[in-house]
Amino acid sequence: MTEIKQLGSESFDQIRSLFYSVFTAAPWFDDWSNENQLTAYIRDITGNPNSLSYGLFEDGRLVGISLGYIKHWCAGTEYLIDEFCILTECQGRGLGRAFISGIEDKLRERGILRIFLQTGADVPAYSFYKRNGFEELVGHISFTKSL
Repeated sequence: MTEIKQLGSESFDQIRSLFYSVFTAAPWFDDWSNENQLTAYIRDITGNPNSLSYGLFEDGRLVGISLGYIKHWCAGTEYLIDEFCILTECQGRGLGRAFISGIEDKLRERGILRIFLQTGADVPAYSFYKRNGFEELVGHISFTKSL
């Protein structure tokens, strides 16, 4: 049985553990060996005053997270997802699709009009989002600058 719950600060250790296990493995291989940096990153997302995080639980075990925040915009309120993942060993079973769908229902109940997120064009998440009704923003470009 699966259940979607809003996550709060009491779930920090579970969030951190799941995030670490997913994003340090294939296909991401992110280097989160600096525990202080990892802790600060998760706190940045979950500690934001408009933070909104959801967890997908399967038989009481956290197997998916959506970490983001609410943004008020001229066209309406949005949910910006910074991080979304399903525990690697649970992927490929339709849990991600069910999780996104459940989150959409919860957002509609709150009057939130859209979800915004970014992902790489060359990672499996790209096709996952496309299959689940997300559209690319034509003409939208992300910039970065190293200092």
